[in-house]
Amino acid sequence: MLVIGDVILDEYLIGRTTRLSREAPVPVLEFEARQLIPGGAANPAANIVALGSSATQIGVIGSDTEATALRQVLQARGIDISALVVDGGRPTTVKTRVMAQMGLRFPQQVARLDKLSREPISDVTERQVRGLIQERIQHANAVLISDYHIGLVTPALVETIRTLAAERSDAPLLAADAQGQLDKYANFGVVKCNAEEAQAFLRRELVTDDDYAAAALELCQNLKLTCCMVITRGARGATLATHDGKTVHCPAPKITDVYDTVGAGDTAVAVLTLAIATGASPEEATMLANYASGLVVRRVGNYAPTADELQAALKENGV
Repeated sequence: MLVIGDVILDEYLIGRTTRLSREAPVPVLEFEARQLIPGGAANPAANIVALGSSATQIGVIGSDTEATALRQVLQARGIDISALVVDGGRPTTVKTRVMAQMGLRFPQQVARLDKLSREPISDVTERQVRGLIQERIQHANAVLISDYHIGLVTPALVETIRTLAAERSDAPLLAADAQGQLDKYANFGVVKCNAEEAQAFLRRELVTDDDYAAAALELCQNLKLTCCMVITRGARGATLATHDGKTVHCPAPKITDVYDTVGAGDTAVAVLTLAIATGASPEEATMLANYASGLVVRRVGNYAPTADELQAALKENGV
């Protein structure tokens, strides 16, 4: 699978709380560990590989030490990084979370510092990205766009992907985690957004299952999606509408130990895309995405569940 989008290095600095600072009302942490995890568009790629498939990552990184670290992290996860483009004029995007270990099961986040550029990518870099997409899309069974709005995924780039996919007799499945910018992904196969993004885009409040069903159907029809529109709703599961007018609500598994929702959306869209690309129905794929996301929220930070873990979760819930 081809995964295109804003790649991010997620850095976790973990320390044990010792006292309050005399300089400001903040805890003083003594350093214990540093963890580096694939973030942004790299997280869906990590999920796809963890589930037993393959992923080629297309994204833009800087020419800095963080880029080296991100390459190493992705390679360690088994992700093909040969299509990463280096742009020395912008930094590698890094999200640094400071975590306090306070005797609980997981440390608690006390601060976050982001290093990024929101400027559009340069013309030279964009040409490189387009060339790589043109080359790699010829052999992909699916293309997943993970749009974090950090300059890479422009409407023009999305149009290029649409055009290149349509040129193939066996067109790949096009999927996107739109993160609110739904209108960019007209004529795609699968588009996912969360409840807040759907409400903001449609400019109306969504409350009941019927509200969400009507919203998903409206988005699916207006965007002329060829497969389905999925609105994820956290603990209330997900609602989907298919291209032929069917709407389904897929409840979430019951989870009592939710620790962190970071990365759950990335896992959901990765599982959705992978499942549909390999022959699952939209309803089956959405159900699998719900259970996979349920595994993620029981941990802190991005987590890529394995196929065995997903199978065990399904068995535990009698699915």
